[in-house]
Amino acid sequence: MKRSTNVLRASALVGAVVLVLTACGGDDGDAGSDGGGSPLIVGSLLPQTGSLAFLGPPEIAGVNLAVNEINESGGVLGEDVKIVHADSSDADNAEVATQSVTDLISQDVQLIIGAASSSVTLNVVDDITGAEIVQISPANTSTKLSGYSDYYFRTAPSDLVQGSALGNLVINDGHANVAFLVFNDDYGITLRDVAKETIEAAGGTVVYGNPGEEFDPASDDVIPSAVTAALATNPDAIVLIAFDQTKLIVPALASAGFDTSKLYFVDGNLADYSADFEPGTLEGAQGTLPGAFPSDDFQARLLEVDDGLTDFSYAAESYDAVILAALAAVKGEGTDGPTIQANLASVSGADGGTECTTFTECVDLIDGGEDIAYQAVSGAGPFNADNDPSSAFVGIYTFDAENKYTWVKAEFGEVG
Repeated sequence: MKRSTNVLRASALVGAVVLVLTACGGDDGDAGSDGGGSPLIVGSLLPQTGSLAFLGPPEIAGVNLAVNEINESGGVLGEDVKIVHADSSDADNAEVATQSVTDLISQDVQLIIGAASSSVTLNVVDDITGAEIVQISPANTSTKLSGYSDYYFRTAPSDLVQGSALGNLVINDGHANVAFLVFNDDYGITLRDVAKETIEAAGGTVVYGNPGEEFDPASDDVIPSAVTAALATNPDAIVLIAFDQTKLIVPALASAGFDTSKLYFVDGNLADYSADFEPGTLEGAQGTLPGAFPSDDFQARLLEVDDGLTDFSYAAESYDAVILAALAAVKGEGTDGPTIQANLASVSGADGGTECTTFTECVDLIDGGEDIAYQAVSGAGPFNADNDPSSAFVGIYTFDAENKYTWVKAEFGEVG
C-alpha cells in the first residue's frame, strides 16, 4: 500500500480524466435518468492521486467486482450496469474532485460511489445531491455527514464507532496520559473528539492534541514543533491522526527517543510502511480500521479484478455500496436517482426482510415479492435514519517487524 507523494499534487488535475467502462453488449442508447428503461450508470469518485491514493485500488476493485457480478447475473432490470471512474484526489487538490463531479454529472450517472475523504465529500456533496444523484461513500467517517442529505449515504460507520473503539483500545492497553498528533481537518478533528471523549470517560487524560492544538496539514514545517510539544507532555501513548504526514512524524518521534510501539494509527494512515521506515520501527504499534476483515473468498474475487492488490481497505464497503444501489433500483423498478434513494434503506434491511448475501439471491427474493435484508460483506448493519450504518465492525491491527500491519480482532459497535 504505497502512498502518493507531493509530486503528484502538481499534476493532480490530470487525474481527473474520466474512464468509461461498459460491459460487452451493453445498451448504447439514451442513458438519461428516466427510470427503468435506462441502464444504471455508476460513477466512482475515488482517490487515484493525492494523499489517499493508497485507498484507491481496493475501493475501485470493490466497485468493479460488484459491477462484474451484477452484469454476470443479468444486470439491473435487464440492462448491464455501466461504470465511469473519476479521480477525487484529496482536500489539498479540491479542484480535481470538483471537475470530476462536473464530468460525472454530464455523463448522466444516477449514482456516485465516493469520495474517500470526508473533506472532499463536504466540498462536492451539495452538487451531487442537488442533482438528485445518490452519493454513497465507502469511507467517509466525519460525524458532520450524518443525516446530511436524503441523497447521501455511506457504508462506512461514522467516527462515533471508530473513535470509541480507538479510545477503548488505548485505555485497555493501560495508557492514562495520551497525546494526539492530529491535523486540522474535518476527519481528524471529529475522530479525535470521539476518541478523546472515550478516553476521558474512562478516567484517562489527553495531555496534548486538544482543541486548538492541531497542526496544519498543508505545512510540513509545523510537524517538528508539534512533535516537540507533544513529547513535552510525557505521554504514555500517542495517537496519530494524519495522512502522508505520518511519514515525517514517525521518524521524528523515533529520533526523539519515543517508544514507537506505543503509537496508535487510524484508517487514514494504517498502511504498509515496509518501504518507508527501518525494520522494527513500528513493531508493536497498533491501529483501527472500520469494517470486518475480508474473507479469503472475497479477497480472491477482488484479486481476479486487480491482481496487484496488496491491501483491501474499504473494498468491501465499496462493493456493498454498488450492490445496495443496484438492489434498490430493482426493488423500485427504476434506475433514476429518486427511485434508488427511496429504496436504499429498505433493501439494507432497515424494515426487516429475508436475509440474502448475493445480488442474484436478493433479486430472486424481490422478484418473488419479498422484502429483503442484504447482508453486507463489510459487516455493516442496515441504514439508520441518518443514512449511516446502524452497526459496524472496527478491525484492530498490529504492526510487525517489517512495519506491515496484520489483523488481530474486530470490535462490534452500534450507533443509537
